[in-house]
Amino acid sequence: MIGVIDTDGECAEWAFPAEPGAVRTARHAVRGTLRAWGLEAVGDVTVLLVSELVTNSLRYASGPIGVRMERRNPAADDRAGGPALLVEVSDPLPDPPRERIAKPSDEGGRGLHLVAVSSQRWGTRHGKSGKTVWFELALPGE
Repeated sequence: MIGVIDTDGECAEWAFPAEPGAVRTARHAVRGTLRAWGLEAVGDVTVLLVSELVTNSLRYASGPIGVRMERRNPAADDRAGGPALLVEVSDPLPDPPRERIAKPSDEGGRGLHLVAVSSQRWGTRHGKSGKTVWFELALPGE
């Protein structure tokens, strides 16, 4: 079951149970929100990166997985840089993920590398009850 926390204005936030269907459900929620915001241009890359991060959370954490998206407009709020989409994936595991170099024969281990090369910025931060991995994508044409 998907729990929608907030979809007000330029921010959307969901909580997904740590179950195998969470990745698919997160992809659909993210794509639908991006479509509603008119951001189909970044839809494929956003959905890919959310899939990778939610999959990592499912693999290592046992609690709920949070996904949050925020459309940022620096002209409206005095932030540096151009318009951007901030995406955060949170889980209750406190250990930060580690980017590694996957061998050609490895079946996994490429998620954080995809995040690093596909986003303009990314990082992790500790929270009160776990961690958040975030990435930011530039919004073209805005």
